[in-house]
Amino acid sequence: MIYSVRHVTNFAYEPAIRESVTEVRVQPRSEAMQRCLTFSLDSNPTATIMVYRDFLGNTVHHFDIPAEHTQLKITAQALVDVSSTPVPMLADVGSWEVLDARVAEGDYLDTLLPSHFAHPTELLHELARELHLERRGNPLELLLELNQAVYETFRYVPNSTQVDSPIDDTLRSRQGVCQDLSHIMISLVRQLRVPCRYVSGYLYREKDAEDRSPEGATHAWLEAFLPGPGWVAFDPTNNLVGNERHIRVAVGRDYADVPPTRGVYKGEAESELSVTVVVAPAEAPLPEEMPPATVTRSRALNSPGSFQYEQQQQQ
Repeated sequence: MIYSVRHVTNFAYEPAIRESVTEVRVQPRSEAMQRCLTFSLDSNPTATIMVYRDFLGNTVHHFDIPAEHTQLKITAQALVDVSSTPVPMLADVGSWEVLDARVAEGDYLDTLLPSHFAHPTELLHELARELHLERRGNPLELLLELNQAVYETFRYVPNSTQVDSPIDDTLRSRQGVCQDLSHIMISLVRQLRVPCRYVSGYLYREKDAEDRSPEGATHAWLEAFLPGPGWVAFDPTNNLVGNERHIRVAVGRDYADVPPTRGVYKGEAESELSVTVVVAPAEAPLPEEMPPATVTRSRALNSPGSFQYEQQQQQ
């Protein structure tokens, strides 16, 4: 399936800020069963946009707006070809002993250790005991069980947490967004000594799909390394195994590695961020206007200077 993706990010500032520097991770990856056929990125005010690959292989665009401005609009458009990925069968996945041997042969340390958002807490240990988390049966069978357990344990509530909320907020309230549910499952999977990484991207919503994640927002899930099939995607928000509807943009240890936008600006201003994402089959016309799926407002800080921002919570 070839998808057309449009991702529009609007920052508004009051009063004007003096300068901003921004980096963006929104270009879909090209690897394995997915190919990014075309990609464009534009900014308003216009800027010279540069690009590099980070240490995880993600494409990062970055630019500077040196003049005073009250708004910044970033528009990304892509055509992505995603092939159907067969769901792995239990017979395709090796035992725990085979997994340990494969991990010992490779470089998986970053995906086994705790990270900024995905790390053990006392509330996580309580959840692990509640779910009877321990190695048993086949690794794939256990991860499918865990994917469903996280889906059933936590309610999906848009905007119920902040972009930098710790997992304890979701563990305590039993509600969150895809970013939170992915961090919780990653933390649990790593306790089983299974390499696990965070994936940011988009989910195409089919007409009759019963997805909990909303249309018009970015999405997040995780990938676990299993002997045989390799990296297998699990989507605890929707109780899915990754398929051709999941469009991968960036991978990391957790969200801290792959925010869609990150930057710094000079000035003291109130800001408003709005994000609109449209994913559709390439042959279908994209709507001209869509209301933003997420809107975030921030108050001005009391002291002048340069302020960092990391925006676009993955819903």
